Amino acid sequence: MNTKEVMDNYDKYVMHTYGRQPIVLDHGHGVKVYDKDGNEYLDFFAGIAVNNVGQTNEKVVEAIKNQAEKMIHTSNIYYNEPAAILAEKLANKSHFTKTFFSNSGAEANEAAIKLARKATGKGEIITALQSFHGRTMLTVTATGQDQFSAPFKPLPPGFKHVPYNDLKAMEDAISDDTAAIMLEVVQGEGGVNVANQDYMNGIQKLCDDNNILLIIDEVQTGVGRCGSFFAHDLFGIKPDIVSLAKGLGGGVPIGATLATEEVASAFVPGDHGSTFGGNPLAAAAADAAIDVIDEKNLSQNAKEMGVYLKDKLNTLKDKYDFVSDVRGLGLLVGIELTMEGGSIVDKMREKGVLINCTAGNVLRIAPALIITKEDIDVMVEKLDEVFSEI
Repeated sequence: MNTKEVMDNYDKYVMHTYGRQPIVLDHGHGVKVYDKDGNEYLDFFAGIAVNNVGQTNEKVVEAIKNQAEKMIHTSNIYYNEPAAILAEKLANKSHFTKTFFSNSGAEANEAAIKLARKATGKGEIITALQSFHGRTMLTVTATGQDQFSAPFKPLPPGFKHVPYNDLKAMEDAISDDTAAIMLEVVQGEGGVNVANQDYMNGIQKLCDDNNILLIIDEVQTGVGRCGSFFAHDLFGIKPDIVSLAKGLGGGVPIGATLATEEVASAFVPGDHGSTFGGNPLAAAAADAAIDVIDEKNLSQNAKEMGVYLKDKLNTLKDKYDFVSDVRGLGLLVGIELTMEGGSIVDKMREKGVLINCTAGNVLRIAPALIITKEDIDVMVEKLDEVFSEI
């Protein structure tokens, strides 16, 4: 198919749930992707913060090939080696002892909510306004943005939403039926809003003092993106449950819900499941992706390049009065504008750089963790050109 035929097929046969960019990506390597017409793009969005190790990483590709030749899928009725290896790797990187595998961030969060309710015998989950936790009926209700949940009422009960970084509001929302507080340490979809240290310290104390579980949604912030394998480690907190997805599989769909031994023991056979969860192909890809992150010290690179990126972007903030803020953690960075940002995304694409706009006016930058200063310089130069045309 040529480009037009692909787009026409999508429009005719695929549900219109995304506002798609008018290009057909065909292949990629590292931080560069190419469309069917041969145009090259510097990818600063990485498949919505998924391709942490870059496109077609050699080690991940080899792991997928090798596993595909052995076995692509087996039921969770049986054990499989790649999933066993992956669960051990995740435990060794954290204070968690058990993992439930699924296929996406929404499923990982769904499992986290179910586990919290089962472990505590309580029903209420408190989340933050401007949060984003997924698209299932349960996780879209957990999400603190009406635009995502309002069209699908009636919604499941048991959720409260309070302002982010407001400890008093969280304390006031706690009731005798509160099972857990569920938060992102950086609200990616909500505008790249970063939690402050005092807030996270206070949340930990609230949970400890009130015997409430703490769930940290690391679907977008985890797997090295923010400068540590788990972003919550940067705040020195110890949640009871954490969800992962996006960057975990090196581009292959996989989700994971991690929990402490005490909390995880609440799940018994029959309580929860996922046909494809822990699939050997996805687990093998994730095993390889974690190895690449460790061997190339990509968490540290994300930390260093994140500082460099924000410094460069702050020069644009000083230069243009419509840039109101530059914020983020590691390689999850937001540029807040005083105007809508969609047109800037379009102009950047035309200049060969892929970025994203979230929350209407925040440009979201989330490249692969292998990004270099030279790549950042090119992106910022192109952004400067676009800004200068406004």
